[in-house]
Amino acid sequence: MGRGKIERIENSTNRQVTFSKRRAGIFKKAREIGVLCDAEVGVVIFSSVGKLYDYCSPKTTLPRILEKYQTNSGKILWDEKHKSLSAEIDRVKKENDNMQIELRHLKGEDLNSLQPKELIAIEEALQNGQTNVRDKQMDHWRMHRRNEKMLEDEHKLLAFRMHQQDVELSDGMRELEVGYHHGRDFAPQMLFSFRVQPSHPNLQEDK
Repeated sequence: MGRGKIERIENSTNRQVTFSKRRAGIFKKAREIGVLCDAEVGVVIFSSVGKLYDYCSPKTTLPRILEKYQTNSGKILWDEKHKSLSAEIDRVKKENDNMQIELRHLKGEDLNSLQPKELIAIEEALQNGQTNVRDKQMDHWRMHRRNEKMLEDEHKLLAFRMHQQDVELSDGMRELEVGYHHGRDFAPQMLFSFRVQPSHPNLQEDK
């Protein structure tokens, strides 16, 4: 008896369950053919909601499989823009690898494979780096001393101004005290210096 007609599953739950089972089955078959037949296998599946599922043989990568596909089929999968971007990524990756190697050398690691000239260059680089670090430390020390001197001068100026204010305040208080006592001594003299002349005729003294 032959298989029934294959049609889209309308029920979303049943469709998702079937998708998960069939996807697992396809990946299982891909692994089996890769192991049994020493084949390079790559599988890419997108679900109905756009979720990506992929499988690739352990001994290769999906980009390598796609590159082989492009070479053998003659179909262009990437335009010049993507090729340029890929080349730039490879260049940056290579530079990063070289920088990691240089960093290990500067840390004194992996030096056995280096020639004497390369070791001399590393030694000079370390000496230059040490000199630059010392110069930078001296710059920070000078700046620190300059800031301390500025703070010290500001403190002295502030103390001098406060002293001036104290002196001026003391002088002002003394002037107020002198003026107050002088006023008290002068008031009785004013009272006895002037004699009241009666304006009524009967109150005048007999001559």
